[in-house]
Amino acid sequence: MLHFLPLAITSGLETWVWMDYRLAVLFTVAIPLILLIWAFVKKSEVIQRLLIIYWRVSSLLAVTVYLMIAAVPISFLTSFMARLLIPLSLWFWVDLNEEIRELQNSPLKASFTSWRWAATFYNLLGTIFQIPVLLCAFKSRNELLNDPFCNVWLDPPWLFKQIFHPDWPQEFMGFLGFSGLVIYTIFLSYFVLVRLQKQGRSATGN
Repeated sequence: MLHFLPLAITSGLETWVWMDYRLAVLFTVAIPLILLIWAFVKKSEVIQRLLIIYWRVSSLLAVTVYLMIAAVPISFLTSFMARLLIPLSLWFWVDLNEEIRELQNSPLKASFTSWRWAATFYNLLGTIFQIPVLLCAFKSRNELLNDPFCNVWLDPPWLFKQIFHPDWPQEFMGFLGFSGLVIYTIFLSYFVLVRLQKQGRSATGN
């Protein structure tokens, strides 16, 4: 009976990981994209502005997917950081929070507010559950590929590659991921070291 215990644990983890990726597609891609289009149609500038900031921050998730396709260990760290930064980006801006509160009640405002709370809860909960997974970030690539616990998290990105980039080499996708990470780090460093010092928690600088 004990012989089947690791298999049962791995199977349960696979189910949880695939569910997490499906929820990620829903809460971090599909819904905010619909809301952004809706905000442009309704000409709601404040919601547009916050969602554009969100997309800039959440682009770290796309970087993570490409790094995971190449089985780069640091991808587990970038995944963890993305889940921390997304809730922060949704609530950090004092001026945008005030403008959103002052918006007249509407289906767009209600939908956006519901998504903002749901995305915050989902990402913070995911951050907590990903703490044990951070161990995978400190393994070598070979150790990562041979570790069943870490390997489970790579399956959904590999399926993404099969669907959207079947002919692209893993090495090239890893290069794209690293390039994206370098660019992201430069912009984040500029924000923290320069823009944050000048504008504080004001998204408009006023």
